[in-house]
Amino acid sequence: MGTLNVAKAKGTAEAELRKIERCQLLILDDLFLVPLDAKERPLLLDIIEDRHGRKSTIITSQLPVSNWYDAVGDPTVADALLDRIVHTAHRIELTGESMRKIKSSKLK
Repeated sequence: MGTLNVAKAKGTAEAELRKIERCQLLILDDLFLVPLDAKERPLLLDIIEDRHGRKSTIITSQLPVSNWYDAVGDPTVADALLDRIVHTAHRIELTGESMRKIKSSKLK
């Protein structure tokens, strides 16, 4: 990738991060469906750190919180994320059959 393309991509990412910063409510749906890579870890930490105690964030995940360390992939970053998310969160843990599965079986 040429220098111009890297700068353009970086500028786009920074513009998107500024948009996220302005949102009063951020919804992260299906967080950790795919484990984070080395580039994504600091971005997510920056977003969560910036919002912590100032703005609302709703996170949904099919992965239990106990497995988030593996999904983050770096224990130090996982500690920082969990500290800012889990310890101040209102947690709602759902059990039972998936609503999608129930609805699809009714359609058959």
